[in-house]
Parts: sequence; structure tokens; C-alpha cells
Amino acid sequence: MCTGKCSLFVAISLYPLVLLSILCNILLFFPDWSTKAAKEGHITDEVKYMGGFIGGGVLALIPALYIHLTGEQGCCANRFGMFFSIIFAAVGAAGAVYSFIVALLGFSNGPLCKTLFGKWEQPFDYNSWTECIEPKNVVQFNMGLFITLMVASVLQALLCASQVINGLVGCICGTCNDKQEA
Repeated sequence: MCTGKCSLFVAISLYPLVLLSILCNILLFFPDWSTKAAKEGHITDEVKYMGGFIGGGVLALIPALYIHLTGEQGCCANRFGMFFSIIFAAVGAAGAVYSFIVALLGFSNGPLCKTLFGKWEQPFDYNSWTECIEPKNVVQFNMGLFITLMVASVLQALLCASQVINGLVGCICGTCNDKQEA
């Protein structure tokens, strides 16, 4: 199999994960589907770190675009292009790791909510999440989106790691086999 086709597969697989990460990060700013929490600053720091937008979004989209271009070059035995795809894939993997760490912290720390005592706080113990009265269902909302971000970032990291291996093969062996060159 041509390493260019593999690059194309990796890039096309990264695009929906990038979109999913950006969308999840944007939605985290609007718990209870309203702008009230964002306007009043009742958003956790983990949401403000924008792991899904920066790490799983921008830092994965730029490598995906370059890897896609490398894959579209087809059977040209472009070792230099494959070498740069390794560097871009490493950047994408680093972005995915950043997104995963931020999502893991957001998941473990819990959401910011108004408790029964009328204070805005982050209940650290999952047993105390039932005390959240505002915004409605903020625990399920945040946890679902943070879990989605973690899954997307793991998949992005695996795809980028596979592109690093694919790029190494492309650098060492060329991007095409002899049948395709003829």
C-alpha cells in the first residue's frame, strides 16, 4: 500500500474529530443551553483553557491539512514531504495530548454550579454533584462533553502516531511501490 494513501486516510479521519473537538469546547461555554453562565463568568477554568479548540482543534487541523496535501501528491516518492508530515503529526499528537489533559482535569474536578447553599463552587466529590441546582443538568452536560473530548483526543493521538510511523516508512522506503511508478 502506498504511504500517500495512508496519509490521505489519516487526514480525512482527523477532520471530523477536529470538528467534534471544537464543537464540544464551544458547547461547554453554554451549560443549560443558555449564555447566562458565560456572561456571568460561571465557567470552570478547564473550559477556559480551550483544550478542545486549541489542542483538538487548531493543533490537529493544521497537521491534518498538511498530511492531506502529502497524501494527495500520490505516487511521487516525495521523501521530503513525508518527513515534514512526521513533524506535523507530532504537533497534532501534542495538541491531542493537551486536549486530553484539559478534558481529564475538567472531568475530575467537576462543573461549576450554584449549590443548595447559594454559592457558586466546584463540588470535588461526585456524591455532592446532586447539590447543583443551577444550571440544570450541568453535571451530565459537562461530563458528557469532557468524555467526548477525551475520546476524540485519544483517537486523534492514535491517528497522528500512525502518521508518524507512516511518514517514517515513506522517508525510508519512498511513498510508492514499483508497480504504481510504472
